[in-house]
Amino acid sequence: MSRDAARLFTPVLIGGSLILLINFAMRASFGVFQIPVAEEFGWPRAEFSMAIAIQNLAWGIGQPLFGALAERWGDRLAIILGAALYSLGLVMTALATTPETMQLWEVAVGFGIAGTGFGVVLAIIGRAASDENRSLALGIATAAGSAGQVVGAPLAQGLLAIMPWQQVFLVFAALVLTVLLFLPMLRSTRPASRAEIEESLGTVLRRAFTDPSYLMIFAGFFSCGYQLAFITAHFPAMITEMCGPIAPDGGLAALGITTTSALGAAAISLIGLANIAGSILAGWLGKRYSRKYLLAGVYALRTIAAAAFILTPITPATVVVFSLVMGGLWLATVPLTSGLVAYIYGLRYMGTLYGFVFLSHQLGSFLGVWLGGRLYDAYGDYTLVWWVGVGVGAFSALIHLPVREAPAAILPRGAAPA
Repeated sequence: MSRDAARLFTPVLIGGSLILLINFAMRASFGVFQIPVAEEFGWPRAEFSMAIAIQNLAWGIGQPLFGALAERWGDRLAIILGAALYSLGLVMTALATTPETMQLWEVAVGFGIAGTGFGVVLAIIGRAASDENRSLALGIATAAGSAGQVVGAPLAQGLLAIMPWQQVFLVFAALVLTVLLFLPMLRSTRPASRAEIEESLGTVLRRAFTDPSYLMIFAGFFSCGYQLAFITAHFPAMITEMCGPIAPDGGLAALGITTTSALGAAAISLIGLANIAGSILAGWLGKRYSRKYLLAGVYALRTIAAAAFILTPITPATVVVFSLVMGGLWLATVPLTSGLVAYIYGLRYMGTLYGFVFLSHQLGSFLGVWLGGRLYDAYGDYTLVWWVGVGVGAFSALIHLPVREAPAAILPRGAAPA
């Protein structure tokens, strides 16, 4: 291994990547449960969609809170608390018998995802990485989340074939706790003093939220959340109900994919598989080219791919092609957005500043999941909500163009830009 590679693949990057892999394996599987939950209780599609939407909203609200907690009392404490809430929420979701109860406990799941997810872990990796490797390290860690998505949905589908959905959630609750095994790999950071939290962080936040560039990054991340959460929560069911039949003598059947429900789970896995390469490529490109133009390009390509998919007949072939294309763009926005925030505003409060930007992502997630269920119940298909996603994607492609990509003079004393 070269010296540069050795500086990149540190225990911090490896441990953080494994935590993200486990986090996303569980989170990305929730769309597979849409039909089993609705069939058992006879609920409208909107009820379980609301539970997932609340989970995404709680994740967004929890992200800046866990970022600040990690910066004040330490990263490991934030991850331990996040894992506990994640596991507890999954257990209680398995025991829920009413929509309201399930929706309530998804708040705990959402906060748990925040404590073990991008906001906390990417900040740890960003601070540990060297300047020259930071963008690529963030891309590798994001790709690890996609690796979790590769295995999460098929794992859920396979477990649902042999046990009730409630037991699958209990299995997932146990798996979430395994993130604690990787805490020794994360280098501890000095907790901030009370003065730093009350004065420096407050000053940075006030100035960031009066900076047009920060507000444009905040607004632009909305469509990413809308598109990703809608597809994760509804695409498996959409494929099950709208896709043409799978040829019994075709390539998919040879892979064991003989039903549209299996294709739905496989599509989520394909998206995650393609995004492993897409996230690493985005991190590599972010080291060499303007991040704001790369983000605009990613959103523009997503918009084109989504429009083309809905305008053509939905067949197993188009599902596979769309999944691979969208997968290459799926989380490519994360290393670029987090890297842009770190570059403009510095590393000291990266977790909190990125956490607030991620809140916009999760507001979009809430709308995408909830609106998907609501409009499905109203019209019987997902066409209208899909076109809304096309529109917000085009908006994000445009709004990143005026961002001022230069270190801002809003850093607390003694901090240096990334």
